[in-house]
Amino acid sequence: MYLDIVSTILHQNDMEHEVLIEDLQSAIEGQIDNRPSPRTHSYTKYNSFDKVQSWIHSMASSNADLISKQTIGNSYEGRPMTLLKLGKKSSSVKPAIFMDCGIHAREWISPAFCQWFVKEALSTYGSDSQMTSLLNEMDVYVLPVLNVDGYDYTHKSNRMWRKTRSRKSGTSCIGADPNRNFDAGWCTVGASNNPCSDTYCGSRAESEIEAKNVADFIRRNKSVIKAYITVHSYSQLLLFPYAYTFELAATHSELMKVAEGASAALRSLYGTRYTSGPAAATIYPAAGGSDDWAYDLGVKYSYTFELRDTGRYGFLLPESQIKPTCEETMLAVKYIAAYVQKNLY
Repeated sequence: MYLDIVSTILHQNDMEHEVLIEDLQSAIEGQIDNRPSPRTHSYTKYNSFDKVQSWIHSMASSNADLISKQTIGNSYEGRPMTLLKLGKKSSSVKPAIFMDCGIHAREWISPAFCQWFVKEALSTYGSDSQMTSLLNEMDVYVLPVLNVDGYDYTHKSNRMWRKTRSRKSGTSCIGADPNRNFDAGWCTVGASNNPCSDTYCGSRAESEIEAKNVADFIRRNKSVIKAYITVHSYSQLLLFPYAYTFELAATHSELMKVAEGASAALRSLYGTRYTSGPAAATIYPAAGGSDDWAYDLGVKYSYTFELRDTGRYGFLLPESQIKPTCEETMLAVKYIAAYVQKNLY
């Protein structure tokens, strides 16, 4: 009945539309492969927060020469935000790349990619010349899940939850959008000041402890962090600043050149097509994003990936697509990393 009403309104206003997911509940159920879920962590499954945490601990103790972990702070509900540092141990300070996944809780393919990246980095070091060179010369910081409370909530309560789980006085609505909460044109466009909205920008920039913990870490390590990569879904886009304004970034042509090279590398594996461009013009204007904030801080190479797909499954990408999605995305991230490594500043 509600669908008929919406459809009528759209038709009356000459708005073309199509229904991508007829039955959301069956799509949620169909997302998980029918094979019995392993009790342990799997790279081709959507792992719960607890599984990701125990995986982080086992990875960090697996190869002390190449990987270590640190907690950059706790979430609103008290979960640790654990950061992995990949790179050959060195007596001198090395330039670094920072990558985070899972800023939006329901975008499950994103944390799956961060886990895949860590596995690939460790398993191909020594055999893959590019990965070996990267980890010898640079460090890669990987935050497998940024919005830890929200991610846990999507596994236990509401699969489509997006925001953090913070509470504030004066409203019963929970959470803010962490990717509208960074201090980059904060709450000016494409964000809401209504606490009940999915794009609520928070009570102030960095009101969300998860965003503040990430921003504090990047500020503290600003002199070494040369690239910032944040992984979202869905839409098959490779975006760069700006999202909070239609003005082009000072280094627009270089950012575009690198994005197009990375997209071509990604496409070479399975033919998956990505669109590259500045976020405001390519997807929509939105203020308070982490990529714009990092760029304005001075991190010259700042990119947002919107992974598969383009709407057939949306946030509910089947587990059967985890492996190909991660394999192709790996090529794009390695392309960006290699470029940054050759163009340090």
